[in-house]
Amino acid sequence: MSGSTDNRIVIDAPLDHVWSLTNDVASWPDLFSEYAKAEILDTTGQTVRFRLTMHPDDNGRVWSWVSERTPDPVSRTVVARRVETGPFAHMHIRWDYQEVPGGVEMRWRQDFAMKPDAPLDDAAMTERINRKTVREMGRIKSLVEERAAAGAGSG
Repeated sequence: MSGSTDNRIVIDAPLDHVWSLTNDVASWPDLFSEYAKAEILDTTGQTVRFRLTMHPDDNGRVWSWVSERTPDPVSRTVVARRVETGPFAHMHIRWDYQEVPGGVEMRWRQDFAMKPDAPLDDAAMTERINRKTVREMGRIKSLVEERAAAGAGSG
């Protein structure tokens, strides 16, 4: 068994703006509501290794893990994976950006499998990721559009 999610949203902003803001990992705590901290550990070429720390969950537990992501500015794609997998046997993520009518479609695809002793199985984690992704994408859309509008007005 394994899990897979595929979510997308259209952001009404220029491609370079969307790309730049959403690939600035150090600023993710400002973009994502669930991240308390993003620490860049290493950069090799285009690949960034970083530690994400979440805000405490309902039980007061703080989750943290190391991931790597490699953006390709030519194809406007990003491939990422968890290095410290935690409850996941594996977690692979692909971000795609494409200009479409109305702005930029940002698409996140996640393929994963949960470890047998994980607190959630693949189906439950798929539901959880889909729910949280829709919320986070909506937040990112609003923030990126606000910043693009503010930048357009300052020129």
